[in-house]
Amino acid sequence: MPLDTIIEFTNASITQKDHLVLSNVSFTVDRGEFVYLIGRVGSGKTSIIKTINAELPLISGEAKVADYNLAHLKKRQIPYLRRKLGIVFQDFQLLTDRSVYQNLAFVLKATGWHGKKEIEQRIADVLEKTDLNLKGYKMPHQLSGGEQQRVVVARALLNDPDIILADEPTGNLDPDSSADIVKLLQDISRNGRAVIMATHNYTFLKKFPARILKCEKGFLIEMKEAEEIDLSSLME
Repeated sequence: MPLDTIIEFTNASITQKDHLVLSNVSFTVDRGEFVYLIGRVGSGKTSIIKTINAELPLISGEAKVADYNLAHLKKRQIPYLRRKLGIVFQDFQLLTDRSVYQNLAFVLKATGWHGKKEIEQRIADVLEKTDLNLKGYKMPHQLSGGEQQRVVVARALLNDPDIILADEPTGNLDPDSSADIVKLLQDISRNGRAVIMATHNYTFLKKFPARILKCEKGFLIEMKEAEEIDLSSLME
């Protein structure tokens, strides 16, 4: 794996239980790169993300994620791999009975942080990065959908991951909030993290151009830059 490459799949089979979802999957993602993962519902986008996250095992082929070999990954290594990953979900998955600050502190304590000052400083850092400086005391229900998703991004950044996996992160948001989240994720990639964003909202591809990987008919294909393609052809 070259120095800048943080994810590398070679002739991998992506499976869900006993069902083969994608064959001969080969792609790389470098540090600081933002990549769209597109395709129809059920085409394999989430299965790829779950394979990167070691939620689904790699049955055949080769894959390396943040220096971990998924083909030979031991169970005890999975928590360490996942600390190098930040996950952004569509449905937020925030603890509704705790403030923004308490949501973030809960994750830090669960991943081995102990010192109160260190925890406070780390939370302040990620809230600043996501423009939520003044929202730490708020409860999730007091925030807009876009703000809640920013909390989810802040949570994903807590352990300073190498990779952010965003699975339909704008699925529950209005167009303006959606655009803000995509901009935020692209800013995060420019600071040196790899970001993979699964989406079915193809308007982003032209508005915020980046590399495009498409799940189609059981394979993963790399597409041309969005400016060069007819977006209607992606719907086929």
